Amino acid sequence: MITLFAGFVVGLSLIAAIGAQNAFVIRQGIRKSHVGKVIATCILSDTILIMVGVGGFGALTKNFPLFEPFTRWGGAIFLIFYGTLSMRSAFFGISALKADGSAEMSAKAAVLTALALTWLNPHVYLDTVVLLGALAVQYGPERWIFGAGAVLASFVFFVVLGYGAAYLQPIFARPFAWRVLDFAVAILMWAIALSLIIP
Repeated sequence: MITLFAGFVVGLSLIAAIGAQNAFVIRQGIRKSHVGKVIATCILSDTILIMVGVGGFGALTKNFPLFEPFTRWGGAIFLIFYGTLSMRSAFFGISALKADGSAEMSAKAAVLTALALTWLNPHVYLDTVVLLGALAVQYGPERWIFGAGAVLASFVFFVVLGYGAAYLQPIFARPFAWRVLDFAVAILMWAIALSLIIP
């Protein structure tokens, strides 16, 4: 139980910061748009990455020279593009301003966006594969229990984040609130992209 709790705490601390993936989950949660599919995509992705890290892939990623720049630039390009779409929504009031729960984004598009925001983010590899993998090694044969704790943290976090965001829906019944959210998301995406380009 101590090892499981340790994995849970470490996993929660790594994913709790508001980033591109979390901002997207919040946005979908507020809209009540494909929330379950987006949450499941994020949890499944985290589970794969955590298990790969616990299995010892962390050392390989650090020794693969092309891995880091590829994910860094790919992630930056995607975040700039996604941020631009959010900024466009903020200023030109496209369908993102609808707060009635209707989904302007298809389920497939929502899942693909969640996948891109997860797998094109180099920080996720550093946190889940390298860092969690390195910490798990310290627990020896109990490293899989440590990993299970981190997976549990991912499950709890995304479920609370996605479904909890729905309680904010009354606030976002006004178009201005959507404009503010889209503007904030755009700035966040661009800031993260800049941090990838200029580490």
